[in-house]
Amino acid sequence: MSAQSRPVSRALRRRRLTAAAAALPILFGALAACGYGSNDDKSSDATTAPAASAGADAKKLSADQVRIGYFPNLTHATPLVGLKEGIFQKELGATTVKELTFNAGPEEIEALNAGSIDIGWIGPSPAINGYTKSNGASLKIISGSASGGVKLVVNPDKIKSLDDVKGKKIATPQLGNTQDVALLNWIKSKGWKVDAQSGKGDVSVVRTDNKITPDAYKQGSIDGAWVPEPTASKLVAEGAKVLLDESTLWPDNKFVITNVIVSQKFLKAHPDVVEAVLRGSVNTNAWIAANSDKAKADANDQLKKLTQKALPANVLDPAWKSIQVLDDPLAKTAGEEAQHAVDAGLLKAPKLNGLYDLTLLNKVLTADGKPTVDAAGLGAQ
Repeated sequence: MSAQSRPVSRALRRRRLTAAAAALPILFGALAACGYGSNDDKSSDATTAPAASAGADAKKLSADQVRIGYFPNLTHATPLVGLKEGIFQKELGATTVKELTFNAGPEEIEALNAGSIDIGWIGPSPAINGYTKSNGASLKIISGSASGGVKLVVNPDKIKSLDDVKGKKIATPQLGNTQDVALLNWIKSKGWKVDAQSGKGDVSVVRTDNKITPDAYKQGSIDGAWVPEPTASKLVAEGAKVLLDESTLWPDNKFVITNVIVSQKFLKAHPDVVEAVLRGSVNTNAWIAANSDKAKADANDQLKKLTQKALPANVLDPAWKSIQVLDDPLAKTAGEEAQHAVDAGLLKAPKLNGLYDLTLLNKVLTADGKPTVDAAGLGAQ
């Protein structure tokens, strides 16, 4: 190359870089405008593009996209907050995130089995059920996410004590979901009988979508509900009373309400993407702990986007206080919940060896100088 041509080449390069930089805000503005659309009345999805600040330097992982499923519940605060704040995207670099939301765990397991999602936030009962039905081939639990946030709330005019629940109609989100199993187990502990499949017996268990449970309560078609937040506090705002906080039934008031699962196929093909998501989860939980008020507002903003309605303060504040985000999957309590499902007749005695693979989570925790967590004997085989 001649000396005369070099300045011209540098000038061309400068013009090209300037033009490319000018185009970035337009490109990412268009992507950001793609909000949430509805697939059906049970789930919604959106795609989150890499942040513009990542630019050409964004790290390239082994997958162009990761599809993440979760619920529009405060018990799924980690994805609600972490996706809004861009914490997950920061770790994923050039890998885009596609979000899908669900009402309850069984339908999310169906989506994972169908290959519609790769990673999901979900309760332990459907995760265990999905694992056992696939003979241990479909998924792994790879992290914890939240404890608490589940309550039995009732009509105080009809139910004044725990014994008054007998003969009443109590809602749960879906047959076989985590709250459904918890209610059936509590009913059994009272010495009452209910047919798990039909919900008929000494207590009528009415499986009702969380979105319509408050209306069902107002219309008098249910007398109470065993539900996660914010549904529990929505019912309280309608005049219901908290009869029982599920956390009081567990040692140290801790029990797993939300775990992180991954498709085994995706874990095997893209461990770097899974590790990035787990870094995002751990970092989000730490951020929530350090910025509780902002995190609460973020979660409410996301709920408004997903459900078209923000939570009022009299619902949001008590609901938020009852939930603890954490990285530990509390595997021992999940094992006990599995036994509850067996006792209720919803699950055959499961073989849970290998249910958990906490290798990547513990790698992330160790790198952050945090204590590792264990799988209570149910780790990767």
